[in-house]
Amino acid sequence: MTRTARCQACGRPMESTGGPGRTASYCSQACRQRAYRERRRPGGVPARDLVTDLTDRLTRLRVEPALAFHADVEALSPRFAQLRRLAREARQGVEEPEVQVGAEPEAAENVTPTTVTNLGVPNSGVTDAGETALADLIEAHRQELRVHCYRLLGSYDEAEDLTQETFLRTWRAREGLTDVDNPRAWLYKVATNACLDFLRKHNRRPSTYEPVPGMDSGDGPPPPRLPWLQPFPDDQLPDTPAYHHQEHRPDDEAVASETLELVFLTAIQQLPPRQRAAVILRDVAGWTAQETAELLDTSVASANSAVQRGRSALRQALPGRREDWSAAEPSAGDLALLQRYMEAAARADFDAMAELVREDVVLTMPPNPFWFTSREAMVAFVRPSLDPESPMFVGHWRHLPVRANGQLAVAGYLRRPGTSVFRAQLIDVLRVERGRIAEITTFEPHLFPAFALPMTL
Repeated sequence: MTRTARCQACGRPMESTGGPGRTASYCSQACRQRAYRERRRPGGVPARDLVTDLTDRLTRLRVEPALAFHADVEALSPRFAQLRRLAREARQGVEEPEVQVGAEPEAAENVTPTTVTNLGVPNSGVTDAGETALADLIEAHRQELRVHCYRLLGSYDEAEDLTQETFLRTWRAREGLTDVDNPRAWLYKVATNACLDFLRKHNRRPSTYEPVPGMDSGDGPPPPRLPWLQPFPDDQLPDTPAYHHQEHRPDDEAVASETLELVFLTAIQQLPPRQRAAVILRDVAGWTAQETAELLDTSVASANSAVQRGRSALRQALPGRREDWSAAEPSAGDLALLQRYMEAAARADFDAMAELVREDVVLTMPPNPFWFTSREAMVAFVRPSLDPESPMFVGHWRHLPVRANGQLAVAGYLRRPGTSVFRAQLIDVLRVERGRIAEITTFEPHLFPAFALPMTL
């Protein structure tokens, strides 16, 4: 005797014997997997958020050079795959096709992204679910990997490019990712290798500023010069520190997991690339000695030696006391100082500006060659451009407060004579020491969009 039942997933009729045993609920393993996915699907589909993210990425798509264009387009692939899946599921939820009696069930996708015992990345080359899982993995680690690349390179633009390169390499290698036990460590290894490859092609080391003919730079020693140095927006930092093993704090306090200050970046850029990577992986990202060695494809002894040499070099390059260079949460006094700095610049009040900076203030302007190591030299340089009576007067200023590299900063807008619009001009990152500005690093304005700042006011 037989009885007719319907598959709980696709509705297709199934014939079953009347014998003892459990009655089947699904006509195929594919339908069983589909039902499992429906039970596990979280409520609410973030389609709008995904569309907004894709729109933002498309507006920043670089057509030139060709390699950058290819990398940017490839990096969009996992997000479009996720969008296709969401659209397909939305359509199926509204327009589920009727299944004819006796018809073959529609070929179902494999909806189990990975086996129960495999904690690695699913084989995204086989299933849409795997592509989505890989896209989610990439997005979950995007911010911390970008910060990791930034510490290695010192450039926001290059960190963004190398983060995209990391995800491009990940996407190309997706067929073999089922055996990866620790996806986060694997992504760090890919990112580190991508940065080391970049540094091998661009053999650059910090130099010191050279005297500029006809310009008084002050009587202090020339500061280190990194023409590629760029600021990093605080609002793009990960929500949680990247430190991996809280029980393994570094033995040497030359480095901390929150380190992103320009002083630290300038110092660590002086280390050889692999030594730099070892210190950042061990003392900043917080990987153990064994993990650091594996990430660098070297022995534990070699990795430990690189870390020790790097720590020693950092101790010599950084100021003696951490509080002399480490950024902390700004106090009420620091914020008031920042406000007075902006107001003095808007009024072109030279005396007020001079009062806010230390006598040995250091001003640099990467990538430009100008530098100053005293308040007198800095004010002498700035005064002609701010004085409306000077033939070198550039216009009127307005500033907005921002945060960069864990430090106070301002975005400067300039309204040139004869115009009515304030246009993006510079970003000043400030280091405050004992109630006065000890260092100003002035950057060019092309990173205003990265700080979510308008180009005009």
